Amino acid sequence: MFSYQKRLMFPVYIEYPDKDIAHLLQQHYVGNDSEFAQFTRVMFQHLHIHNPYLRDLLGMIAAEELGHLELVTAAIKKLGGREPLVNELLSEYPDSVSGAEILKGMKENEEAEERAIKLYTKLLAKTDDFHLKRILQFLINREDVHRKIFSKIIILITQEAGNEQFAALIHEYKMSLRVIS
Repeated sequence: MFSYQKRLMFPVYIEYPDKDIAHLLQQHYVGNDSEFAQFTRVMFQHLHIHNPYLRDLLGMIAAEELGHLELVTAAIKKLGGREPLVNELLSEYPDSVSGAEILKGMKENEEAEERAIKLYTKLLAKTDDFHLKRILQFLINREDVHRKIFSKIIILITQEAGNEQFAALIHEYKMSLRVIS
């Protein structure tokens, strides 16, 4: 499912070191709203959902979240912070997921994306570094795409939509990635 590209999703240039911003990003690195936590949540959901279209969509989003984690790590190092270590385990997950738990999980994903947007927006206001602002704006935009996708998933699940609607949502997500290139 994963393929590694040496190139980051977005170039990481930093005008000047800023240990305060680096420290804030480090604190966020493994927190409940971090890219790592979101990757873990979405990957768990991907592994336990039976709808193949929703499973594929969640796998793509999980892969992008992993790319965001790599981007944040590169920014922290270039800002002068030390490379974060993932030394905390997230809460344990059950072996299977019911329909109600899937819907609840999608709502949690949507809320987590909203919290990430707020954090990146807060950091955006704290820096004068043009390049860091571009990185943070990129992350804000991508998290907003994810938030909207999760919102649409919730609607589709609630409406008991068919595979065609989920396939259309996958297409919409893939088209959002084309803008990055």
